[in-house]
Amino acid sequence: MAKKIPFSCVFASDEDLPTYPASELNSHGPHIFGWRSKPDPSLDKSPKEIVLKFHYPAKIYKIQVLAHQYLIPERIDLFINYSSKSATPSSQTFEYIGFISLSQASENFQSRELQSISIPEKVATHLKLRMGGAYSNKLNPHNQLALLAVNVLGEECQANDLNHLRIKSSSDESTEIGLSSITDDLSYCMYVEESIVDIVKKLEQLKHRAVEDERFEYARKLKLCMNCLRTVGERLGRYALSKRLSVLKEDFNTARLRKEQMELYKKVVFEKLEIDKLFESDGLLVENDICSETYAAKPQLPPAPTLVEVAKYLENLKANEASNGDTAGKSSTQQDKLHEVPQSPQFRCKSNCDQISKSSPRSSPNTGSLRRRNKSAPRNTNYDHDEREIPTLRHSHTNEFLRECHHPEPETRGRSKLNDREKRQASIPILVFGIDIVELFYSRQFQDREEALLQLREILKNPEKPEFGYNKTTRGATILLHRAIRDAVFSVFSAAAETIRCLFCEFIPEKVSNSEVARCVDKLLPELLSKSGDASPRVHNLAQHTILVIATCNEVKIQHLVAPSLSRPVTNGTHPRLALSRMQMLEQLVLSQGINNEKQSGLSPRLLSECGIQGIQHSHEPVRKVAERILLAVYKVNPRLIRKQLPPDDEITRRNLLYRQLFAEFDKIDMQRKREILAEQKVNTIEFSINECSSSETSGETSRPKSSNVTESIKMLRINDRASPIPFRRNNQQPQIYKSKSGQSIKDFAKRQETFKCTFCDTIAFSNHELDFHYWKICPYLTKCENCKDIVKISDFNNHLLSECERTKDFVKCDVCHDAILVRELEQHKKEPHCRVLTSGIAKCPLCRENIYLPDDGGYERHISIGCPQQKRKIIK
Repeated sequence: MAKKIPFSCVFASDEDLPTYPASELNSHGPHIFGWRSKPDPSLDKSPKEIVLKFHYPAKIYKIQVLAHQYLIPERIDLFINYSSKSATPSSQTFEYIGFISLSQASENFQSRELQSISIPEKVATHLKLRMGGAYSNKLNPHNQLALLAVNVLGEECQANDLNHLRIKSSSDESTEIGLSSITDDLSYCMYVEESIVDIVKKLEQLKHRAVEDERFEYARKLKLCMNCLRTVGERLGRYALSKRLSVLKEDFNTARLRKEQMELYKKVVFEKLEIDKLFESDGLLVENDICSETYAAKPQLPPAPTLVEVAKYLENLKANEASNGDTAGKSSTQQDKLHEVPQSPQFRCKSNCDQISKSSPRSSPNTGSLRRRNKSAPRNTNYDHDEREIPTLRHSHTNEFLRECHHPEPETRGRSKLNDREKRQASIPILVFGIDIVELFYSRQFQDREEALLQLREILKNPEKPEFGYNKTTRGATILLHRAIRDAVFSVFSAAAETIRCLFCEFIPEKVSNSEVARCVDKLLPELLSKSGDASPRVHNLAQHTILVIATCNEVKIQHLVAPSLSRPVTNGTHPRLALSRMQMLEQLVLSQGINNEKQSGLSPRLLSECGIQGIQHSHEPVRKVAERILLAVYKVNPRLIRKQLPPDDEITRRNLLYRQLFAEFDKIDMQRKREILAEQKVNTIEFSINECSSSETSGETSRPKSSNVTESIKMLRINDRASPIPFRRNNQQPQIYKSKSGQSIKDFAKRQETFKCTFCDTIAFSNHELDFHYWKICPYLTKCENCKDIVKISDFNNHLLSECERTKDFVKCDVCHDAILVRELEQHKKEPHCRVLTSGIAKCPLCRENIYLPDDGGYERHISIGCPQQKRKIIK
């Protein structure tokens, strides 16, 4: 693993002393200024060189360079050297390894460019950087060059391995090596304060060790802590840079405040993140392997104290030391107060007010006076704007504000008590369930409301009879659930929906009176309908499911309590989500409960047709689609009613795309109805012919034996579902017409009619010719092999290709999915997604390759009836 290689700058051809020496490159941190060349009024673009010496010989894997915002060199050439001597090698001994090209400065001159170059594994003791001319811009008039940081990543070389590694380093292959620590990367260590970097390194080592020991909860805490420390380190880095700038300006008062601010903030953060426990300096702690409240989620970092607060603290501390003789006691007390850094603006003001009230005895909380911003505090523009004291807190002079400062609210509130109005509203639930569970329902904490719903669900599932009877218990539960389903928290609404399901499916059936059930539905249904139009998909889907569950309850179904609310016509003013939800739920009720001729049911043809007619005129397309399906369902029952309410079916009306599609579907339904009527008429004709033959037989008329041709035809066509493929015609040969002889008996006639029924789809034919033609062209459960022109049953098509087809030698059986595949296409077939191992009870259609479930050996029939996309023959219902 690559790590940071320490080095020292031993040579620089140019440097801007004393602020920007080359030695600035020896360390990394947010307070580092980096190296900079001297201003050159002559605009000389001669290259600048810097030589870095490693503390030990090392294998080099990667070099990182962080450029300046606007003093940017155009190109940096990199050279390395291995030397066993301590002296700086000459320029002729360096080996060129590559270069880095940098981009011009950005428009705002604030972004820095970080470039990384991976090199082949090289052994070196020195690194030389040669920088070309600088990019010209308005902030670099003197052609200066600058580098903020240089980072070398590699591994230390042992003395006995140097010769071997030097030979190996002659190869030009570069390998990607991972970092031993994230803190070694330049993008991390240049923006995080140095002390935090050291702590993160230790935590990272502890995390690796915890993973090896399978202490995953401890490793999770360490990971969260490291993420938080990076944010803290970046803030402390900005404070450290501000402190150094203050020192350069000789503003030592601000520098002292910055130092104190950093120490205070680090102490509070370390206490919040429990750093001492995570280090486990005294041995393994069992607490680290248990989920704690601090690390239940990402820890919330406390706010940092501002410079104004630090200045006030120091001033008050000085005043208290002067007024009290016991300096040591007071110092410890004030130090404890100082380290209690506020967790919120209220607590921050509390600390200030306590100190003010003690330091000035004339000021009292009852007078409403509050000391204003300290005029003697240092004014500095270097600290961040968001760290200044909030003006509204600084200039507040109300007694209420002072009372809050001296008596802050606790962080965790207890259970809220019910006021008189809430007690009147919840009088029945309080009587039935008790005051405790009702207070949980009215609590401001959503965890309490979830707990209340869980307790209510347990009460409803109790098989014993309630103390106050089923009706009153239902009424009390309805009041509480009416409040719960309006909750904005989804987890509470989900628990309320589950409790409603338990109420209607387990508690109400055969126990609660119809009037109480109606009252319950009238109270809950409007709120659920409102939720069904919610913008969140999980909310409106759950609301729809809950309404449909209520509709399945027998007591609700008998009284028709849900359907009338759903079958009300939707208008263009109805919101699209709400209209779509209502139409979808109405469609589900039509499919599950059917169309009812009772007017009060809400599912009568007239109400459904009115709702559908309004729905197809809605501006939202999904609403129109659902309304169209409802109209088609009603048209199958009462076509005259639908035709009467629609515009006339003429050429002008069909110019409208919506009506054209709708009338086309009506035509299909009419055609299907005509076929059914024609089939009934033919069946009636057959029955009449049988009766005539029966009457002629009773009169003494004899029958002749059946023709041999007809017998052979019947034998050929009598095939069961598990037979081999049907040996029908080849090369599009026309079917043979078998003619029966006259004078047959009634038994032969009846037997012949049974024979003329299709074995697969139960279609009735009136002659051998018709049945033969049906098998050849029409039957949807059969297909024609394009290779040999045989008519084959779909379920046996693979077996036909492998054993009976004329081109059997061109097909091979796939060893994965067992399909019959052409030999030249086998390799490509195995790459297809449908080539997979099939489990028991599942087959695959040989035509469209879709999975077919075979629970009762009826999977192929169900698949064909739904519609196989590759079957050209369509089933006629």
